[in-house]
Amino acid sequence: MIGVVDTGGANHASILNALERLGRQAIISLDREELSSCSHLILPGVGHAGHAMARLNSAGLCEYLRAQSKPVLGICLGMQILFDSSAEGASSCLGLIPGRVARLSPSPGFQVPHMGWSRLERRGSPSKLLRGISESAYFYFVHSYAAPMSEWVTASTPAPQPIASVVEWRNFSAVQFHPERSGPDGGRLLENFLTETA
Repeated sequence: MIGVVDTGGANHASILNALERLGRQAIISLDREELSSCSHLILPGVGHAGHAMARLNSAGLCEYLRAQSKPVLGICLGMQILFDSSAEGASSCLGLIPGRVARLSPSPGFQVPHMGWSRLERRGSPSKLLRGISESAYFYFVHSYAAPMSEWVTASTPAPQPIASVVEWRNFSAVQFHPERSGPDGGRLLENFLTETA
């Protein structure tokens, strides 16, 4: 069973559909006992960092998530709340990965929100999430904030300044784009995550 943490975002149904296409059963929950029975956890998110953190705090899940040894995948907002803090609402986040999430800056040829299909550039250590995925693959993005570039970034997206798009640290992985909306390559990424073991 896959646990989708109910962060209050709007993309939960599409994640469940993507997992179903992979033949995986999943639940959406804020209940610690239900999530503890799951082999993998997904932190999704379309929305506001402050609201998502308030929801996790009220459910008593912040320390639970920080203590996880099972594989955890953050998607979009779910990636951002793995960091120390976010400029969105001046929010304190889970603090699992060092750094502060900042708002993107528009520039000629680059609009905010960053929306649409973009490719990735591999960097640093080989990515477990991108195993078997072509380097010419494109993924679907919708976001106005981005995590900092760091040694844990295994792929970035070309922009006026590179955008951290895949982060892998210990058992925590995260993507800024939406694999559940990125066709077969997004499905392969989710499958790669689901083959990880604690």
